[in-house]
Parts: sequence; structure tokens; C-alpha cells
Amino acid sequence: MNRIQLLSFVVASFLAVVFILYFVTGSDGITAKIELESRINPNVAPAAGLMMLPGIGRARAQAIISYREQFKRDGRGDTAFQNCLDLDNVKGIGPVIVSNICEHLKFDREIHAQNR
Repeated sequence: MNRIQLLSFVVASFLAVVFILYFVTGSDGITAKIELESRINPNVAPAAGLMMLPGIGRARAQAIISYREQFKRDGRGDTAFQNCLDLDNVKGIGPVIVSNICEHLKFDREIHAQNR
């Protein structure tokens, strides 16, 4: 009887470890949510956050901030960047940089709806 209980315990422990590993590896979509939350919104990010993007140093980060502040001062709205392509309007940022950073950006759709 003890051997049967021991075998049952070992099998149950093994299955528990397998289920834990399955859920920890992100098979249920949790990983995608975490990746999305760690993206940077260029409409509100500080220079330090923008500098985390590939190819964006202090000067380009400041150019992004200056552009979005000028965009607001010109009365064109609160969201200078509605998608990745809008970053091409910033001096010093071209199509290559835009394509390199696009996957790391997010854009707040709720802000866009409020501006319309």
C-alpha cells in the first residue's frame, strides 16, 4: 500500500510541475500582455524612457520631446504621434530608425478618441 501511495505522490508532483512550467512560459498570453505594457508611448515618455529605444540617444530623445511640445503649442492636439510613421516628422529621425523602434512603441487610443 505504501508503494502505491508513494507512486501516486510522485506522479501528482510531476504533473504539478509540468502545469506550473506550462503557465510560467507564457502559453496563455500573459507574456504578450507584459510585453505590451513595457512599450513606450512617445506622446508622454520622458527623455530617459525614450533613450531606452534602439538608436535613440539624448539628442533624438530631446528632438521627440521638442516636437511633441511644439505640436501642442501650435494647437494641433495633445497627441503628436498617433502611429510610428508620425515619428518620421521629427528632425533626425528617418525611416530606418522608425522601423527599428516601432515594435517598442505603443499609442494610447483613448487619447486619440478624446481629441476627435
